[in-house]
Amino acid sequence: MNFSSEPIHILLVEDSPSQAALMVQAFRKGSIEHQLHVVESGEQAIAFLHHHEPYNHSPQPHIILLDIKLPTKSGLEVLAEIKADLSLRVIPVIMLSNSENEADILSSYQNYANCYLKKPSSFDQFQHLIHLVEQFWLTSVKLPPISGTIF
Repeated sequence: MNFSSEPIHILLVEDSPSQAALMVQAFRKGSIEHQLHVVESGEQAIAFLHHHEPYNHSPQPHIILLDIKLPTKSGLEVLAEIKADLSLRVIPVIMLSNSENEADILSSYQNYANCYLKKPSSFDQFQHLIHLVEQFWLTSVKLPPISGTIF
């Protein structure tokens, strides 16, 4: 496992309350000690990552789950900002979408997304997807330290 006894910090950027609730519930049933931080827009995600009001004391996430279709500032715009920032670009970003649109998939990878996942439609499928994310990203992959800390 990658982490000490400290929980892993996961930032979920999801504008749909129902899909965010499914993700929260699926993570609760998972096996990794975590702290899930949920924001609803691209602007809130950038504020969280830069510790702006009201996120002054937000932790730096170890991994970001980013919806591609967000109002006002799209997930692709947020991804581009993250990957352009030297202090944030090492954080793995998993793009989430209801779409299998090839242009969205290509744009995600062109903007250095670490992977692109299609959102499931049922809770059981969400739970399975979160299990796979935990097994690969939070157990098998060796993640870089964030903000000079070792986890």
